[in-house]
Amino acid sequence: MERVRKTIFYKRYFLDFFESQRLKVKKRITWTLDVIETVAQVPEQYLKHLEGTDGLYEIRVQAGSDIFRIFCFFDKGKLVVLMNGFHKKTMKTPPSEIEKALKIKKEYENSK
Repeated sequence: MERVRKTIFYKRYFLDFFESQRLKVKKRITWTLDVIETVAQVPEQYLKHLEGTDGLYEIRVQAGSDIFRIFCFFDKGKLVVLMNGFHKKTMKTPPSEIEKALKIKKEYENSK
């Protein structure tokens, strides 16, 4: 399948999260990243812009009744930079997780 965008990891934020998950969750994350890389118009069910943020998105992964979020942003339009992820246990995304993601995004932008 042809890729319309590419995902990259910044430092080990995403990998540390990914490696700590069960196999079933890893498979679901991998499948969702595949959708993001190959589907021209990604459904909001899988990738959603976080309102009130400057270009911060969350990748939405559901494995059974477990819900996970992985923060990311676009660099040069077609490059999706993956950052921290977490197991979502409440309706609202914890502000501390958003803060952490914004800090990582700024760190990435300053390192270029």
